Amino acid sequence: MAVKPARTVNAIDQTRRMLSLVTYLRERPGARIADVARAFGITEDELVADLDLLPMCGTSFRGGDLLDIDTDGERIWWHNPAALGEEAAEPLRLAADEATALLVAARAVATLPGLRESDRQALLRATAKVEAAAGEAAGASSRLSVTFESEGGVFADVDRAISERRRLWIRYYSPARDEVTEREIDPIRLVSVGHTYVEAWCRRSEARRTFRLDRVAEIRILDAPAAPPEIELRDLSEGLVQPAAEDPEVVVEVGPGGRWVAEYYPHDSADELPDGGLRITLRTPDPASLRRLALRLGRDGRIVSPPELAESARRAAVEALAAYDTAGPAGSGQ
Repeated sequence: MAVKPARTVNAIDQTRRMLSLVTYLRERPGARIADVARAFGITEDELVADLDLLPMCGTSFRGGDLLDIDTDGERIWWHNPAALGEEAAEPLRLAADEATALLVAARAVATLPGLRESDRQALLRATAKVEAAAGEAAGASSRLSVTFESEGGVFADVDRAISERRRLWIRYYSPARDEVTEREIDPIRLVSVGHTYVEAWCRRSEARRTFRLDRVAEIRILDAPAAPPEIELRDLSEGLVQPAAEDPEVVVEVGPGGRWVAEYYPHDSADELPDGGLRITLRTPDPASLRRLALRLGRDGRIVSPPELAESARRAAVEALAAYDTAGPAGSGQ
């Protein structure tokens, strides 16, 4: 099967490209998709994805102010280019709470370690302009500050590594195995699906892996160049976890209190049980990771198959209870 080369594009790069795309299309009515994609050094599919986002942009969310851009599959048509004209644009007016939130967030982002200096300076210049425009409404923002937890620094390092095509060393906590491992990864892209993740080629497992940023205990940018193999980027519109047909099948039975499992875990089927519960059939590349789910469900659910996983979950529950009994109630002195 043919594969597309992995493209290391981050959110900042895409934003820059889309801003340039607006100017480019305004000067070239009816531009051909193939020509525009070639000019920007991207694939036609990537260009169409950008075109799907542009109609959500504009001077406001009022009718007529959003960009009316579409394509017939061959050419790109912009039906209201005057929407960005000086005569159409009204001065942006921020409420006091909006100005405060924007300025606090901007100053916090500017302190992120690993942020490219050119981006930091551009952000500070924009912040100064917003502060001047907001006037007295900006006063409250100077008395507030936000400190990012470790994920902020990790994000900046990953974003920088993607931009500079460099390898990363990480210490990563895996809740499924309850262990911290050291890995070298070639980052491919940042994705946000509920949490923020980096999709990368893991040198330890020699496979594509997705790492949640708030589970990265330590990170370093290496001098070695990132060289992930050519792999097809997954469509994550249906969610981050997308089991494959060849993944092992697991059957879980839950009571009424465990029906939420069918809402949060992709599954093949969810059959009603007489007591109001569900018999859920799902697939996962790592069945052992469901032991934690079984412990969380407690009396509200159990793993039915495969038998070895069911027995493993039962033993984990027994060991957890034994450890609790040995510790004794809090404050008992035992």
